[in-house]
Amino acid sequence: MLKTYLTADLPGTGGTIKETPEDFLVAEIPLYLPCGEGEHTFAEIEKRGITTLEALRRLAKALGIAERDMGYAGMKDARGVTRQTFSIPRVAPDRVLGLEVQGIRVLSASLHRNKLKLGHLRGNRFRLRVRGVTADAVPSASAVLSVLAKRGVPNYFGEQRYGTQGNSHLIGAALLRGDYRGAVDALIGDAAKVTDERWRAAIEAYRRGDLDESLRAFPGHCRTERDLLQRLVKQPDDWEKAFRAVHPRLKKLYLSAFQSFLFDRLLDGRLDRLDEVVDGDVAYKHDNGACFLVTDAAAEAVRAEAFEISPTGPLFGCKMKEPEGKVLELERQVLDMEGLSLESFNLTGGLRMEGERRPLRVPLMEPTAAWDGEGLVLEFGLPRGSYATAVLREVMKAA
Repeated sequence: MLKTYLTADLPGTGGTIKETPEDFLVAEIPLYLPCGEGEHTFAEIEKRGITTLEALRRLAKALGIAERDMGYAGMKDARGVTRQTFSIPRVAPDRVLGLEVQGIRVLSASLHRNKLKLGHLRGNRFRLRVRGVTADAVPSASAVLSVLAKRGVPNYFGEQRYGTQGNSHLIGAALLRGDYRGAVDALIGDAAKVTDERWRAAIEAYRRGDLDESLRAFPGHCRTERDLLQRLVKQPDDWEKAFRAVHPRLKKLYLSAFQSFLFDRLLDGRLDRLDEVVDGDVAYKHDNGACFLVTDAAAEAVRAEAFEISPTGPLFGCKMKEPEGKVLELERQVLDMEGLSLESFNLTGGLRMEGERRPLRVPLMEPTAAWDGEGLVLEFGLPRGSYATAVLREVMKAA
C-alpha cells in the first residue's frame, strides 16, 4: 500500500517481529505524574495479549465500577507486552495493587486529582527485537536510525490501522458515501484474507447470497458480522437497517481508518520532502502542537531544518484547517477522486468527523541498535499518536 522508503538508498535488515510477547515491549511516557492526592487512583499496569479496551473491561469488572468512569491516555496493541496507566475513581490504591486479573499485572498505584484522558501522554518508549536478520543488521539499522533521527520518521499510520483483513478503511469510505450495502460487503470481508476455515466458509456463503448459511457458519467471536446477518436474514434488502447493528464506537473506528488511509496516501506523495515546508503548507510546531499557514517558506526553512516545525497532512473533516495554493489542490484532488468533500464528513448520529492536521514526520527519540544473542534489539521513543511500525518499516524493508 505504501510506495517507498525515506531511506531507500540504505539496505534493510529483513527479519520478523513479535515472535514472542517479549519481542515487543512498549511503555508509556506520561505527560505528568500523579500528585499523591485526589479521588482518582492512577494505576500503571503491564498487560499481555489483550487490547487496551479489554484491559479496561477486565479491570472495571474486577473492581465493580463502570468502564466509562475509568480513564486512559492511549490505545495499545494486543500483541506484545505493554505498560500503560489507567485512572480509577473512588478506589483506594491498596485495593488496586491487590488485584489479580488475567493478562494484567498492576505495577504501581497512586492518587491524583483528575481523570486520565485520551492524549494525556508525552509518547511511548519501545524495545523491539527483530529475529532472523542479516549478518550486518546492527550497522545497517544504525545507519537508518541516524537518518530518521535527522530527517524525522514518516508519520504513517500503516497497515495495522486498517484491521486484520485490511478492510476497515473500506467500510469507512462506504459509510461516508451512504453506501450501506458497500459498507456491509466490506465488513463481511474477503475469504482470501482469512485462515480460519469456518470463517472463510461464512464469507463465501455470504458472497453466494446464502445469508442463512453464512450466519450459521460465522464463528461466535464475529459478533458484529452475526448481528448484521441476523438483520439481513429478516429483511434481506435493508442494508441501512442492517448496518445499524454496528456499534457507534466501531463506526467511528472505520471512519478514522479511512481518514488515516487518505493521510498515508498524501504522505506518500511528500515522502522525499517531508522535512521541508512550502508556501501554502499548514505547518506544525513540535513544541506545542499549534499549526500555522506558511506564507514564506524560505524564511521558515531554518526552523524546519532545526526540527522545530514540520509540514502537515490532512485528517479530513468538516472543520479541518485547509492549506493554500498547490498543497490545497493536491488535497482536494484526493477528495475528488473519492467523490467526497469536507462537508461529507459532517455526519449525523454522533459520527461527525471534524478533522485535524497531522505532522508528516515526527522526531525519533534516543534511538539505539544492538545485538542481544537472539536478534537485533531496537530502542527508541516516539511522540503519542505515532507508530513503531513506521520505524521498523524503514529498518527492515521487508517485502
